[in-house]
Amino acid sequence: MCRREGTKLFLKGDRCQTEKCAIEKRNVPPGQHGQARRPRMLGYGLQLREKQKVRRIYGVLEGQFRRYFEKADVSKGITGEMLLQYLERRMDNVVHRLGLGTSRAQARQLVRHGHFQVNGRKVNIPSYLVKPSDVIEVRANSKENKTIMANRDSSSHRSVPQWLEMDRDNMRGRVLSNPSRTDIQQPIQEQLIVELYSK
Repeated sequence: MCRREGTKLFLKGDRCQTEKCAIEKRNVPPGQHGQARRPRMLGYGLQLREKQKVRRIYGVLEGQFRRYFEKADVSKGITGEMLLQYLERRMDNVVHRLGLGTSRAQARQLVRHGHFQVNGRKVNIPSYLVKPSDVIEVRANSKENKTIMANRDSSSHRSVPQWLEMDRDNMRGRVLSNPSRTDIQQPIQEQLIVELYSK
């Protein structure tokens, strides 16, 4: 997927930081004709690739992504920024951002298996949207989980976004505010997605 988009999407967690990353090994599109020069894209092609890139970064299906866009379109604020805000507030993304999952896919699996709670209530839905002042923590019977503990220790060098707060010792995070556009560091041109869906 990274090779198709021509950029690192950080889908494999720590592996993306090493020379084993697919982009590092061979930065050509996948398939039989991958070695050929990438065709120059304009208009619709650029918009479609940007939408697919964002979908793949957050691991969201087409129908879900469309619903997020429709919610963002009727929300107060800039549509593109609201779309990214909804994607950032997903439970699986928040677990990943807090450093309790090496990738969004792993964080999604951990959420699905019921290892986390929000405000004291178990949440096992990866698309659950967190709100400011929500407290996300590892459930009591999962605090000794080897995977979660290893993730916490290996992510100690990673910084947590400004809209989140993390207490590593107690494996507890808190949502301080809704994420702003400046909190999302990935190279995303959300305006192209808005143009694509506005046709």
